[in-house]
Amino acid sequence: MKIVVIGGTGLIGSKVVSKLRQQGHQVIAASPDTGINTITGAGLAEAMNNTDVVVDLANSPSFEDKAVLEFFQTAGRNLLAAEINAGVKHHVALSIVGVDIMQNIGYMRAKKAQEDLIKQSGVPYTIIRSTQFLEFLAGIANQATNGSEVHLSDVLFQPIAAEDVASFVAKYALAAPINGETEIAGPERFALYEIVARYLQYTNDPRQVLSDGKPSYFGGEITHAALVPAGQAELGAINFEKWWSSQLQKA
Repeated sequence: MKIVVIGGTGLIGSKVVSKLRQQGHQVIAASPDTGINTITGAGLAEAMNNTDVVVDLANSPSFEDKAVLEFFQTAGRNLLAAEINAGVKHHVALSIVGVDIMQNIGYMRAKKAQEDLIKQSGVPYTIIRSTQFLEFLAGIANQATNGSEVHLSDVLFQPIAAEDVASFVAKYALAAPINGETEIAGPERFALYEIVARYLQYTNDPRQVLSDGKPSYFGGEITHAALVPAGQAELGAINFEKWWSSQLQKA
């Protein structure tokens, strides 16, 4: 099977490419660095030739409201048009749990616009909505830091390891399109401040985490349970302790 992975050199994409190649598939790791650009359209038609499945893992270089919306709309239109022309049989996209109840946040509006383009395209599809990645913990702490304190809320948080995300994406890429959404999440649920405090403790970071932040994400107010699945979700196998052990092995 020929599979094109858009964003195939990134955190999730590189893992997905590796997993699919190990199973004997012909996989193109598509990114501007490899000559395939969903914004300009460069290299898209050639990449789509005889392609069975497209996995879209691309992310916007800017999270500013207007820029991120333009990125996902432009990339989505160019990619889906190329897929239609080439007769691609399955479009798999990675999205975010709770995206439709956080439409006050620019990034979530952009991801929802991406989902809508996919649904309206006529290309058979699978949308995988994921919770936040364990790999984001450092960035979350840094965004909420004021001096030596980290101010975060007690919103529910169910982070998933990038390795598990990649396994789910590879699995769905090889399965039949569901023409709908499915949700994936980590195996453990925390209060956001609690898991960030544990992460900082494990990294010997002296910053103090305080549970007094507003329930917000990407600068917008959210509900207490917006970041976790509302119903059934497939759960990853890697909990925080196992993930942390793997980080130490890489160091």
